[in-house]
Amino acid sequence: MQNEDSNDTYREGSITLGGAVAMGTGVMIGAGIFALTGQIAQLAGPLFPLAFIAGAIVTGFSAYSYIRMSNKWPSSGGIAMILQKCYGPGAVAAGAALLMALSMVIAESLVARTFATYVLRPFDIDGGPLVPILAVGVIVFAYVVNIAGNRSVGLFSLVMAAIKIGGIGLFGIAAIWSSGFRFAAAAASDQAQAYGVTGFIASMAFAILAFKGFTTITNSGSEITEPNRNVGRAIMLSIGICVAVYLLVAFGVGSSLTIDEIVAARDYSLAEAAKPALGQTGFLLTVILAAVATASGVLASVFAVSRMLAMLTDMKMIPHSHFGMSGPIQRHTLVYTVVIASTLAVFFDLGRIASLGAFFYLVMDMVVHWGVFRYRREEIGASSLVLLAALTLDAVVLVAFTAMKLQSDPVIVLYAISGIAAVFALERLYLSRWLAPQVAHEH
Repeated sequence: MQNEDSNDTYREGSITLGGAVAMGTGVMIGAGIFALTGQIAQLAGPLFPLAFIAGAIVTGFSAYSYIRMSNKWPSSGGIAMILQKCYGPGAVAAGAALLMALSMVIAESLVARTFATYVLRPFDIDGGPLVPILAVGVIVFAYVVNIAGNRSVGLFSLVMAAIKIGGIGLFGIAAIWSSGFRFAAAAASDQAQAYGVTGFIASMAFAILAFKGFTTITNSGSEITEPNRNVGRAIMLSIGICVAVYLLVAFGVGSSLTIDEIVAARDYSLAEAAKPALGQTGFLLTVILAAVATASGVLASVFAVSRMLAMLTDMKMIPHSHFGMSGPIQRHTLVYTVVIASTLAVFFDLGRIASLGAFFYLVMDMVVHWGVFRYRREEIGASSLVLLAALTLDAVVLVAFTAMKLQSDPVIVLYAISGIAAVFALERLYLSRWLAPQVAHEH
């Protein structure tokens, strides 16, 4: 269901297949490479390039549910539509949809802080008040570009994706070549005992987060040309491109730095890897590339999450207040997105932002798979085996990730559990106390 405001916002056929792929890779590569490579290496150790492959396999299983549902019912509501088709307009669907929206906002703040961290590297500034200031600045920039509309976003995303993929590919090849094809990360580590099977599986939570940008495409379903065919194609193309890019970079970083060096520089590992591999010029070019990649990642993510929040509002799944603002609902949700992402970027560091995003996303993903398996698999012709495999893989990764975080940072587990519980409780309250009487009054 869409209101009058949204007719101007959701334009069918306004995003091409190429634009959709650029949008998906824009979100993924911005977060996955620059923000998460070091975080993954910290958990997986020398096997961290393989964590990207494992994450891609899990994501491939996950994408099956979204592609099948989007082929049947392409919608700009994306995940909100999938959840409502499975669970009806209740607290489960609304809560899980809101978790997805929040995980996307978390991703924005993650990538925004990464942008700031890389931009400050040439000045040897590591942390401090400039990081949140720059992070908020790039989020506001994304807001300004989004105000210009879909065509601007699609064109900008396409140009940025081309620069980004080409530049990152060159970085990876040059780093591997200059090292003489030696993998420095395989060298002895001071914390060799810290890595094990649990650590590797836990690292897949971040790797999955690095691929979750494919949901950006799902959330723009009806706006993509020939959505019944192109949504699935765009998702698989995006994941395929990202696997290739991630592996190239992982081996590039691993050829220049030992695991201990990668972990020490986990917030800016690509810039650090560029120094020994490519010299000062390469280091500066990598910083510029990181700035371009992360800025476009924030842009694509803001574009997707503001539309998802607008659709949730249209579907009466979340409360909405204009706060005196004029214009369509999607304009308001852009403001909400920017405010929440900016707040997170100011108060949380990279590691905690990434962990929170992983918890929210994995829980939401499991709710989707169970819903599709339980209520819609026969209608959409989905394989029970694939759906249950996706659910199981998510559960295994979530358990391992929780176990590792309980050891290293138990507070973030508490934040995640509290946040998830609060989302479902507030949705139940909203739908039962505020919305039900309103619907009864309308009838």
